[in-house]
Amino acid sequence: MTVVTRFAPSPTGTLHVGNLRTALHNWLFARRHGGTFLLRIDDTDFARSEERFVEAIRADLAWMGLAPDAEARQSARFDRYEARFGQLVADGRIYPAYETAQELDLKRKVLLGRGLPPVYDRAALALTDQDRAKLEAEGVRPHWRFKLDHDAPIGWDDLVRGPQRFEARLLSDPVVRRADGSWLYLLPSVIDDIDMGVTHVVRGEDHVSNTATQIQMFDALGGAVPGFAHEALLTGAEGKLSKRLGSLGIAHFREAGIEPQALIALLARLGTSDPVEPFADPAPLIATFDFGRFGRAPARFDEAELAQLNGRIVHQLPYTTVADRLPANIDAAGWEAIRPNLATVAEAADWWAVVEGPITAPPVAEEDRDFLAQARIAAEGLDWSTDPWRALTDALKVATGRKGKPLFLPLRRALTGRDHGPDMAALLPLIGKDRALARLATG
Repeated sequence: MTVVTRFAPSPTGTLHVGNLRTALHNWLFARRHGGTFLLRIDDTDFARSEERFVEAIRADLAWMGLAPDAEARQSARFDRYEARFGQLVADGRIYPAYETAQELDLKRKVLLGRGLPPVYDRAALALTDQDRAKLEAEGVRPHWRFKLDHDAPIGWDDLVRGPQRFEARLLSDPVVRRADGSWLYLLPSVIDDIDMGVTHVVRGEDHVSNTATQIQMFDALGGAVPGFAHEALLTGAEGKLSKRLGSLGIAHFREAGIEPQALIALLARLGTSDPVEPFADPAPLIATFDFGRFGRAPARFDEAELAQLNGRIVHQLPYTTVADRLPANIDAAGWEAIRPNLATVAEAADWWAVVEGPITAPPVAEEDRDFLAQARIAAEGLDWSTDPWRALTDALKVATGRKGKPLFLPLRRALTGRDHGPDMAALLPLIGKDRALARLATG
């Protein structure tokens, strides 16, 4: 079997971190098994779908490196839905229902008040042809429900949740089409999954009951039922389901300087017992991806953990990968020197300003004035073509007897204006002789 997965967002807004995780896991699973990853734009909701969101979804996936192998749009498949809908109506598996939203709400409240599950009572099936004709003559347009087979057990072995079992009689016949003729996602999704050969559906655990009803739709349409993986939802760092997660999208992460590799490394293993590691290349994540390693407990998404992971990713990025995002004068040697001290690529500009100057050094302690004057004299006579930092500190050790912090800190402060930073052995050649002499003289 060739594995086929699909990511099926609705273009009614931009992708948030939960959507990104779903897209990533579909992509990882397909790549793990040498299969196909599809992007399906579920744009049946004309009132809310916007082309700008379609473009944003494509751009977000491209930024993450999750290139789909093919793309489809539901808005181009209405004829197909109509044909399959007509087949199910003829087979008695879809029927018209005429209750208003208010009537249905009242029925639910009555059942709940009696301590009963709020399952639709199928009153529409008792209507005669004359009843339906009368209602439609009065201007009442039906919505359409899929008739569940109460005698057929529903079950599947979920790749995350394990064996799942539902009693069809305890489920309401789902509405698949509204009174205005527009589609709810349940039936078109099944039709698409059949036609596109989808073998595995990966989505959040909030869709489990939808899966139970859709399995009977697959059967009614004569399609192979795919495998299902229902993943635990993400929670915020505070340990509760967070509305904030619904607003964290690619724009937020890019503005924060997060690399796509960091998002991939975190989201690939969030919810497993496997360690989150700073893989700049997704190959190890693909090779080890397995839904059986995901737990059923909510997965905790922590931006602080992401930021820390991002720094470790940045420390691995080669110059060629980031060159177009660096200040013009930074070459490969400059990037190698400052990279270990960065949390984001954007911070390189701050450190390059330290190299090129001007800098504002802190006031020099009285006991360091003579030391820095000696340092300037020693620096002027150095061979700057080899390792000037080591040569300078070795000479000052001999001349002053200083070592450790009293030796290194005054030099770093005078040369960079800071107490901490990149390795001075790498940084001093970039600062260069002329700037170094000027800074030591200022000190």
